[in-house]
Amino acid sequence: MKKFLLWVIGILAALCVAVMCIWGGEIRTLKTVSQVGENPYLYTMEYKAAYDLDDVVSKDVDTNAELLDYVIKRIGKGIPIKIKSAQVADENGDLELMNCTSFQATKADGEGYWYGRNYDYFKNPTMVTISRPKKGYASIAVSDMSHFGYGLEKLPVSFAKKLNCLAAIYAPVDGINEKGLCTSIMALPKQASQQETEKHDVGTTMIMRLWLDRCATVEEALAMLETVDIRHDASVGSGYHYMVADAGGDVAVIEFDKEEGWKTMIVRKPAEEKYMLVTNHLLSPKYYTTEPDIAVGNPHSRSWWRYETAGNYLKQHYGILTFEEAQECLAQVHWVDLPIPGGKVEDTQYSNVYDQKNITLALRSWYDYDTTVNFEL
Repeated sequence: MKKFLLWVIGILAALCVAVMCIWGGEIRTLKTVSQVGENPYLYTMEYKAAYDLDDVVSKDVDTNAELLDYVIKRIGKGIPIKIKSAQVADENGDLELMNCTSFQATKADGEGYWYGRNYDYFKNPTMVTISRPKKGYASIAVSDMSHFGYGLEKLPVSFAKKLNCLAAIYAPVDGINEKGLCTSIMALPKQASQQETEKHDVGTTMIMRLWLDRCATVEEALAMLETVDIRHDASVGSGYHYMVADAGGDVAVIEFDKEEGWKTMIVRKPAEEKYMLVTNHLLSPKYYTTEPDIAVGNPHSRSWWRYETAGNYLKQHYGILTFEEAQECLAQVHWVDLPIPGGKVEDTQYSNVYDQKNITLALRSWYDYDTTVNFEL
C-alpha cells in the first residue's frame, strides 16, 4: 500500500511538473488577474507567458476570427478553448462603432506630454495589461474585454473563467510603453484597410502591439508600417485610424486611402503646435471636412462636435494642460447613455490620461467616473 501511495504521489508530481513546463507562464499570468478596487468591471493583469510577435506576423493573421483561432491554439496547446469576440457587424454590415477621442498636449506643470484618450463604446469590462517581454519594451495596455468574450454578466471571477484574459496581450486598443510611446485606435465606418502587397499581413490590434513592444519613437512606428500590410477585418464593416505619439512630442495620425489601394496617409502635428487631436473622421487633406460627412467619418458619434469641442478647449489653453485640465478635456466629450441608431446607447467605457515622461496611466471608468485609478510599470 505504501509503495502504491508513493507511486501515485510520483505520478501526480510528474503531472504537476509537466503542466508547469507547458503552461507555467499562462498559469502565473492568470494568478495575477484581479479586480481593481471596488469596481467590478475593471481588471488588471501582468502578462508573464511567452508570446512571439514574429510568429503572428509570419502567419498573416489579419481577421478577428483568425486572431482568436491563433490565440486559442497558442494558449490551449491542444486543449479546446472557446473565445468569442463582440466585434461583429450589424444587419447593415457595419460594426457597432467604437467612437473615441485622442490627443497629445504639452504638460503645464513639468516637462513632457499628456496623452489623453476616451474609449467610447458600450458598458463593458476593461482590462489593463502590464507586459515585460524578454525581447521588447515593457508596456501598459488597455483592452475592451468584450473583444475576447467578456461582458457585464460574464466576468473573470474564477480561475477557469480567467482563461480568455490571455488574449488581452494581442488586443490592445491603447497603451504606453517604457519609452513613452503612446498609441490608440479610433473607428471609421466603411474604411477597413485592405492593403495587399507581398508583405506579411497585420490585423487591427496587432500593429499596436508591435508598436508598443518594438518602437520608441513615432519615426520608428512609421518605419514599421513600411514592413507590413495593414488589413482590418472587412467582415465587421468598420475600419480604423491610429494616433501614435512619442515622449519627445512627435505625433502622427495614420490613415488609409480607400481610393488608392489603401495607401497609407500620414498626418503630422505641425511643428509650431503644442497639441494634436483626433476623433472619428479622416484628417488627411484629401478627405478632411469641417462638416459631418458619412463618407469620411461617423456623424452618429458626433465626431465633428467632439473634434471642435475638445479642440476649442485645447486652443483656449494653448495646448498646454495640467493633469486636471487633461482630464477635463476628456470629460467635456465623454458620453453617458448616448442614443445611437438601432435603439442602443453608447458610453465612454473609460477615459485615460497617460504621462509620457513618468510612464503612468490615470484611468476613469464608466462605472465610477469620479474615481481615478493609477497604474505604473
